[in-house]
Amino acid sequence: MQKILILGGGFGGLAAANELRANLSDVSITVVDKKDYFMMDLVKLWIIKGVRTFEKSKRPLHTITKKGIEFVNESVTGIDFKAKKVKTTTKELSYDYLIVALGVELAPEKISGLPENGYVLYDLEHGPKIREKITQMKSGKLGFVITGMPYKCPPAPFEAALIIDSMLKEQGVRDKIEIDFYSPAPITLPAAGPEVSNQLLQMLNKENIRFHGNKKTTSVGKNSIQFEDGSSVPFDVLIAIPPHKAPKVVYESGLAQEGGYIPVKRDCKTAIDSVYAIGDVTTMMVTGTISVPKAGIFAEGEGIAVARDIISKIKQKENPDVFDGKGGCFVEMGNTAGYVYVDMFASPNPITRLDEPAPKHMIEKENFEQERIAKWL
Repeated sequence: MQKILILGGGFGGLAAANELRANLSDVSITVVDKKDYFMMDLVKLWIIKGVRTFEKSKRPLHTITKKGIEFVNESVTGIDFKAKKVKTTTKELSYDYLIVALGVELAPEKISGLPENGYVLYDLEHGPKIREKITQMKSGKLGFVITGMPYKCPPAPFEAALIIDSMLKEQGVRDKIEIDFYSPAPITLPAAGPEVSNQLLQMLNKENIRFHGNKKTTSVGKNSIQFEDGSSVPFDVLIAIPPHKAPKVVYESGLAQEGGYIPVKRDCKTAIDSVYAIGDVTTMMVTGTISVPKAGIFAEGEGIAVARDIISKIKQKENPDVFDGKGGCFVEMGNTAGYVYVDMFASPNPITRLDEPAPKHMIEKENFEQERIAKWL
């Protein structure tokens, strides 16, 4: 019996595992994850908004075992490509095919002063703290800052700003609070291109959220951010998107260079035979300067593409499919949402568009979560 080992139980890993099991009954499929639950990152914004809690949103990963998919709830500590084995906290697992879907880790420590003086938007423990701080805020300066690129879920920081803007309006204090957004990029969403970025900028401007581009953060003080150009700005509350990094085992195995991500093309194959990499832990270049964004919808598409390639190899059939690069992200604001559609590999250039905010997109966002939970778990 051939063994397929999947490192990571996020979008990519679960999509791959389910696609494999739906088409292969006589193989061993194992998912390894240090977490014992699955929860989409989009829920973190709903926790800040106050419409969800972590406990009611997480789903146990061990439920995949009812589909005939094994689950190992341990950290990955080493990968031996020659022996085709992966070491976890207490186990050694062999494989015939390996899918690396380990995602990224947050690295706020790379920015001096950030851990002590700012809240991290993507940190699960910080969500309730951010909500508490916002609900107590009566006046002052609220800052959002992107401190490293690329980062996962590109629209999410702007969603957070728009959601918190609506919260402050409901509290009747918005006119007493300034909201500023700082980014090292010159435009809001570089991967989406100038047109969509300008549309998003107009959405921010409409709500009096001031965007400041070309602001590379060097350090964070108790009430100020310092930038590479020598300037600094004050804040009373700071919400940050920290630098990201790949898990340590990715660097130790040689799959990626320190500080970078695993380079792959549309077939998601690494330089090592029978080893694939998908999702946020990878870099897939579209042009010389544009890469596929780090977003769950793309990890899902890559996971399905890889699963189909493995299926074709096991069944000894041709596989013309590669990752299609199509997907999108919601831009939530208040009780409505816009939608950014992306076709990264359209010819001659990537296609992006931003659909105007509408209640139907909010419903679609909620369905997006529930449909995948029902399908994968």
